Amino acid sequence: MAHLMVDYSANVEAWVDMAGFCDALRLAAIETGALPMPGIRVRAMRADFVSIADGDPDHGYIDISVRLRGGRDLPTRKAATAHIFAAAETFLAPVMATRSLALSLEMRDIDPELAPKTGTIRDHLKKA
Repeated sequence: MAHLMVDYSANVEAWVDMAGFCDALRLAAIETGALPMPGIRVRAMRADFVSIADGDPDHGYIDISVRLRGGRDLPTRKAATAHIFAAAETFLAPVMATRSLALSLEMRDIDPELAPKTGTIRDHLKKA
């Protein structure tokens, strides 16, 4: 299980294809090999009211939070973090070259003892 939540300032929507960005993050998460594809969820939430740095409304931010079901060792998590962050940087490079944009990512574990789950996505995946 891996949940990627993108929190971003509303002005970023004028600069970034957020649906494309979410898809790029999903693909990067799969590419890590550490996050099983059926458990990957990527979603983005816009923050309509923000105040950044000196208050200039032209500043923007994208903050990515990755929550994983516990059990992966630190080197695996570090490699996955680096890969997903690199994909985000690559996708956003054209915007960051011309706009004031802060990008951050944090990965953290979910305690499996305290996080029950169920679902039928695996039952409905398209067979290749």
